[in-house]
Amino acid sequence: MPRGPLPEDPAVRALIAQARNARLSRRSFVAGAGLSMAAFLAACSGRVGGSAPAASAAQDRSDAEKSLTWANWSFYLDEDDSGGHPTLEAFEALTGLSVTYDVSIDDNNTYFAKVRDQLALGQDIGADTVCLTDWMANIWIASGYAQELDKANLPNATANLSPSLQDPSFDPGRSYSLPWQSGFAGLAWNKEKLPNGLASLEDLWAPELKGRVGVLSEMRDTLGLIMLSQGVDIAGSGWGDAEFDRALEVFAQQVSDGQIRNIKGNSYADDLKNEDTLAAIVWSGDIAAINAEVGDKFGFALPDSGGTLWSDNFLVPVGSAQKTNVEKLIDYYYDPAVAAEVAAWVNFITPVEGAQEAMADIDPEMVENQLIFPDDATLSQAHIFRALSNEEQQKYNTAFESVGLGA
Repeated sequence: MPRGPLPEDPAVRALIAQARNARLSRRSFVAGAGLSMAAFLAACSGRVGGSAPAASAAQDRSDAEKSLTWANWSFYLDEDDSGGHPTLEAFEALTGLSVTYDVSIDDNNTYFAKVRDQLALGQDIGADTVCLTDWMANIWIASGYAQELDKANLPNATANLSPSLQDPSFDPGRSYSLPWQSGFAGLAWNKEKLPNGLASLEDLWAPELKGRVGVLSEMRDTLGLIMLSQGVDIAGSGWGDAEFDRALEVFAQQVSDGQIRNIKGNSYADDLKNEDTLAAIVWSGDIAAINAEVGDKFGFALPDSGGTLWSDNFLVPVGSAQKTNVEKLIDYYYDPAVAAEVAAWVNFITPVEGAQEAMADIDPEMVENQLIFPDDATLSQAHIFRALSNEEQQKYNTAFESVGLGA
C-alpha cells in the first residue's frame, strides 16, 4: 500500500530526531532477552454490521477547543529519559493541539466498569479516545458507545492500514475503530533466578515457583494459554464449555494450591520488578519496557504450545466533543515514519504499512525484529481466542473472576 507523507514541519522533524537520540535504548535489552516471537491482529469477535448509538454523540467542538485526552495502557507510547513522549510532542507542535496522555487502562473489564454508566448516558468519560482490545471494542461498538469515524479526516490511515486488519467482523470496514498496536501473551521469567528459562505453560507449575507465579487478569490470555497447552484450538469453533471447564480446573487448582500469587493487568510489571513473582503470563512488548528500566533481567517466549493474539484499537467514546481532534491524532500515528518511532520503543506490532521500511532509517537492526514485524513462522505459533456469544462471555468471565477472588 502507498506510504503516507513524511512530516514536513521542521519542528516536528527536530522532535523526531530527539526521539531517535534520547529514546531509552530498548533494542539493546531486547537483543539478549530471548524475545523471539510476535503476532498480529485478526478479528476475534462475532459482531457483524453497524449499530446505532444508544445515545446521541456529543456535538464536536474541535474547532473551538484545541485539546484532547487519550486513555491508554502503560508501556504503550515512546518515551525519552525524562518521561516525555517525543512523537506526541511532535504532534502537538505540528497541530497546535494539546494532548493529555492518561495511562489509566490496566485491564479491559476494570476500565469498562469505571465508565460504563457514563457511556450508557452518552456523557463525557474524561477521555476523547481510548485503546481497547478487540473483544471489548466489539462491546462498545455494538452498544453504541463509540462514534463513527470520518474517513475524510484519516488519509494516512486509509492509505496505510495493513490489509489484514481492514475488515474485522466486529467493525466491518473500520467505521468505528482503528488498530493502535497488536501483540500476544506468552511467558516471562527472571533470568537471574531461572537461568534455564521457561519453555512450556506447565513450567509455571514447577514446585520451586510456588507462590511466585503471576497470570493476567484477561481471561482470554490466561485461560487461552492453558487451553492451548491442553491441545485445544482456541481459534476454532470446535470447543465449548467442556474444554473451558477443563482449563478452568487447572487454573483453580493452581490458585487454591498457592502456586499463583497474583492475577493482574498491566500492574503485573511491578510484581516482576520487585520479585514478588519470578515467572508470569505477560504481554509481549511489556518485557522490553521493563528490561529498559531494570537491565536485561527478564526473558520472554511463547510457550511451545503457542500464545494468544490480540490487538488494541482506537475508539472515540460517544460523549467526546473532540472527535475531529482525535482523528488528527490517529491519522498522525498512521504516518509510517511516526509508527516506526513508536514501534522501536514499544516493541509491539505496528498496523501501519510502510513502517518496516521507515524503521531502516531509525535502527536497521530492528527491521527484522519478530516482535514488531513477525514472519510466517512466528505467526504460526500464536492463536486468536475465538469469538464468544453473549452467554459464553458472561459465563466464562464470571467463572474466571470467581476463581481469581481466591488468589
